[in-house]
Amino acid sequence: MAAMMTFTRLSDEEKYERFMQRIEAGEKIEADDWMPDEYRVTLIKLIAMHAVSEIMGALPEKEWVPKAPSLRRKLGIMAKVQDEMGHGQLLLRVAEDLMAPLGKTREDIIEDLLNERLKFHNVFHMPAPTWADAGLIGWLVDGAAIMTQTNMLDASYGPYARALKRICAEEVFHAQHGESIILALAEGTKEQKEMLQEALNRWWEALLMFFGPPTADTTGTSKQDITIKYRIRTKTNEQLRQDFFTKYVPRIWALGLEIPDETMHFDKEKGQWIYRQPDWERFKEIIRNNGPKSQERLELRRTAYKQNAWVRAALSAVRTAG
Repeated sequence: MAAMMTFTRLSDEEKYERFMQRIEAGEKIEADDWMPDEYRVTLIKLIAMHAVSEIMGALPEKEWVPKAPSLRRKLGIMAKVQDEMGHGQLLLRVAEDLMAPLGKTREDIIEDLLNERLKFHNVFHMPAPTWADAGLIGWLVDGAAIMTQTNMLDASYGPYARALKRICAEEVFHAQHGESIILALAEGTKEQKEMLQEALNRWWEALLMFFGPPTADTTGTSKQDITIKYRIRTKTNEQLRQDFFTKYVPRIWALGLEIPDETMHFDKEKGQWIYRQPDWERFKEIIRNNGPKSQERLELRRTAYKQNAWVRAALSAVRTAG
């Protein structure tokens, strides 16, 4: 109690200094702890975007549930879609605790998504017209997600770090599911191999964009410096993109597929992959909900939100009565 009273007498500058000392010492920050506004707002934006991306990310694969080529594949992709929705709900709860002092709830996050005030990940604005696209989402998109999320497993904010441990464990299975689809197609007929190459061509630029711009100068904004400062993450966007290349480019080549970038190669002297930059202006358009499937998928969520309003009202009444 005395320590708490002493802390409340500190100036904001002194509180911030102690806060940074805790982070640098590797301590975890909890929802009820004092935190600077910049840290709270950065986390809310990051976790809310992660949450709605999990929810919106289930939609491209949901389209393939009734069209999967076998019962086993259908069950596998249904389980994956359920997992992604569960991840979204878990993350909404984490974000909600951070938003409580601001008088906001998870309802505000969903409404911000539906009213286009909150962005979701660029890859989930893209079409998935073939079974090969469904496989690539599992193998490469989820593979990229695992890289970004494991980079935050030791995040300074404890609730997010703990949620990520569960999410990453399940994402590994998702990536394995996607890889099994890709291997089956790569070993299949000429038409299946062509379908796989076309899917890779379709997704390659979106995969490069997945990790975000190299610097704020590229697109006019980037939160990576702030998240690194607060030890929410440890690597830059470009470091993560290079890690992705190192893991997946040799595997893609080993399957007999071509990277749709004739400049792609590993420079041994520089110790990095050389590649053609994606169209970052196009990236900005996509995350403004001007992508190929942006409005269609948002409208699907809006419709579901309206149709299920009675469920939310009933649950709210039960909680109030309890």
